[in-house]
Amino acid sequence: MKRLGTVVAGALLLLASACAGPQENQEAGTDRSTSASAPTSSAEPDRQPARTPPAGGQPVTSQQLDTTALPQNYPVLVWTEDGGATVGVVAQEGGCGKASVEVPEQTDAQVVVTMIETVPATPQNCTMDLRYPKITTELQAPLDDRKVVLRAEQRKR
Repeated sequence: MKRLGTVVAGALLLLASACAGPQENQEAGTDRSTSASAPTSSAEPDRQPARTPPAGGQPVTSQQLDTTALPQNYPVLVWTEDGGATVGVVAQEGGCGKASVEVPEQTDAQVVVTMIETVPATPQNCTMDLRYPKITTELQAPLDDRKVVLRAEQRKR
């Protein structure tokens, strides 16, 4: 009987190690695989949503961004589409939260973009994940060389 327990324990250990293969986090664009046969590519924009604009989007340079009002480690990616008439951002949401964007101010010098995470007003059971949705909004005029001021806030619904 003792030998059967040892065999079962060994089989369970073998099964557990077989199931614990390389992990991939596609949302953050992190590939933790160390397999030599794993395909690699330097041009996979949809695999790294928090790091690359969508196809056809033109990235806004860091010199044109003001991120001083953002929380530390908040993802920063801003791009334009439609000749600068549309601005896109990567927002952050998690669990029961839902991301959206507002443009409360547009002047000749700057465009203020507020990324909002709306969360439930009452406590709920929610997952503990973070998501980085790409959200776009129309501007009154093309962005051109105006500064983009990024802000983030959380609201309760």
